[in-house]
Amino acid sequence: MLPFRESLMAMLGISFVTMLVALDQTVVGTALPTIVAELKGFDLYAWVATSYLLTSVITVPIFGRLGDYYGRKPFVIASIVVFTFASVLCGLANSMMFLVLARGLQGIGGGMLVGTAFACIADLFPDNVVRLRWQVMMSSAFGIANAVGPSLGGILTQYYGWRSVFYVNLPVGVVSLFFVWRFLPHLRHVAHEGKMRLDWPGAALIAIALGALQLFVEMLPKYGVSAQSAALLAMSAAAAFGLWKWEMRCDYAILPVDMFRNKALAALFTLAILGGFTMFSLLFYAPLLFQGGFGMSPKDAGVMITPLVVFITIGSIVNGRIVTRLKNANMMLYVGFALLAVSCLGVVVATHNMPRPLLLVFMLIGGLGLGFVMPNLTVFAQQTAGRAHLGIATALLQSLRMIGGMIGTALTGTLVSHLYASGVNLALEKDHALHWAGDLSDPQILINRDGQNALLAQLSAAGHNGAMLLESAREALVAAIHIGLALAALVAVVSLWQSRRVPPVRLKGPQEPVILAE
Repeated sequence: MLPFRESLMAMLGISFVTMLVALDQTVVGTALPTIVAELKGFDLYAWVATSYLLTSVITVPIFGRLGDYYGRKPFVIASIVVFTFASVLCGLANSMMFLVLARGLQGIGGGMLVGTAFACIADLFPDNVVRLRWQVMMSSAFGIANAVGPSLGGILTQYYGWRSVFYVNLPVGVVSLFFVWRFLPHLRHVAHEGKMRLDWPGAALIAIALGALQLFVEMLPKYGVSAQSAALLAMSAAAAFGLWKWEMRCDYAILPVDMFRNKALAALFTLAILGGFTMFSLLFYAPLLFQGGFGMSPKDAGVMITPLVVFITIGSIVNGRIVTRLKNANMMLYVGFALLAVSCLGVVVATHNMPRPLLLVFMLIGGLGLGFVMPNLTVFAQQTAGRAHLGIATALLQSLRMIGGMIGTALTGTLVSHLYASGVNLALEKDHALHWAGDLSDPQILINRDGQNALLAQLSAAGHNGAMLLESAREALVAAIHIGLALAALVAVVSLWQSRRVPPVRLKGPQEPVILAE
């Protein structure tokens, strides 16, 4: 292990990298409803998140394996450059499709970062107990970004335009690049000669399986069971089956199948998927509920989201102080998923008349639950996998969490779109105003104040009660998001039940040291 000063400076570098990603996620989430209102593409709302998640999921295991072999520092540096450059492209977007593609590139940088930066901590601190103590630094950086992110996103969007939320990544990217380049040591697990063989067929099959599944989830609620959706599902299943067969006989598999035969790791991987489903659904659709459903300004919505993201960090810090003292560390998983379920259910019953302090409490509980779950899943997987598979186990856990997030945001998004459109059409039909279905079918009208005023004038001129129709649209959006988040709450309850499958984990004892690259 490195001396204290070197460890401190290296952790500062990793913490700034963590801040880069955390700041982007929280700022963009708050600004996204406004972005969609300007670029006019609610049908691609979910894809702004899922395009990032999809490319991240594909690249995380690739760079997790490359980091094990060549050392992680070069890939952390590359990830910062790619992520920051893609942030600039996002800020320059003039259409939703351009934004989705830029977010996909950003996801590649994010995948490189997740696949390498998280495992750097295990390289620097082989002892799990020491690692949990040092992780407080990263959790603090994550907390600072999450504390200012939602409010910053709302303020920037309201006063400087939504493009500024992407440009804020530039100074953070420069600072993180300096610290990583200067202070992060170049560590690797094993000495090697020659070039590493990378499992490109496996990576391609992962891309096909997940991409086809994503398209299927997006298409099903809109078009029902059709030849196209059935073909996409069949393609995804065939690619997944082919991936399993290929990885079983590939000597340099990107997904070592023996890890999935380990019951403890399999249980943790399952919880990562389920936890990602609930986490991303809540983080992604709560801002839309507050702005579009409850009529809050971007700034006020950012304030409401702040406890959720801040208490992820506080929960992680509290968890680090508690979990090593428990006889059964797995208890923190039960507590975390229970709190997450309560938070989702609280948002499901929330109305615009609910007292703001109570709504803030529900957000706080959700953040605390995530703070108890996410770091433990990572440390438990690293402890269970051992040094030989540390990098790929960490990368797989992060990948599977993002897969869960991808499925969660896609399912929740398509459910919300379908239910909202049905509710709006029903309200318009009752008022004999179906002529304006096109104007109200996109929830962006509930956020775009100028668009609302123009629509109200048209409806009034035609003899309709425009204010009542807009309120009906808000009610339809609230009901749709409530049902979507009820699904997320159900998944949290299932996660609570599945936690019993994780064998007791003891967080004691150092693992083998890594080799310092020359």
